[in-house]
Amino acid sequence: MEGDKMMNDEKTVMVGGAAMYPSKNIVENAVNSKDHTTLVAAVKAADLVSTLQGEGPFTVFAPTNAAFEKLPAGTVETLLKPENKTALQGVLTYHVVAGNFSAKNIIDAINKNNGSFTVTTVNGQKLTASLKGGKVILTDAKGGTSTVTIADVNQSNGVIHVVDTVLLPA
Repeated sequence: MEGDKMMNDEKTVMVGGAAMYPSKNIVENAVNSKDHTTLVAAVKAADLVSTLQGEGPFTVFAPTNAAFEKLPAGTVETLLKPENKTALQGVLTYHVVAGNFSAKNIIDAINKNNGSFTVTTVNGQKLTASLKGGKVILTDAKGGTSTVTIADVNQSNGVIHVVDTVLLPA
């Protein structure tokens, strides 16, 4: 109970029905979100738990279960197979950027760069952020888009922005 009391002073954000604590790392928080069970399973299958529990800082664009469900039937099941671990790691690290980019940082960068801001993800490929209707939209290498639905979920080792579509590398 003492630990809970200390955490109650933190500015939490609710994600998937659970409070996300800034004092916990990305993985410690994500495992509590009902909306991110697929992402957590994928992170475990890809052996990325220790990476995302590392110092960082990391900015993670975290697809919800519904985002994974938008993929063609069987895609998630196929990616979770041990023989597809490299492909799964590629998809997941495409959602991670080194550094701590708040929504304000991203929006400021978009505005300073004529309406779009390109970042290089941990997997080495680029994502482009732009604004549409006041929301940050990410465009992947294949032209697919994802909208940030919950921004600035602060973590001890970075920040999570919840997204509604899985981004796919080239």
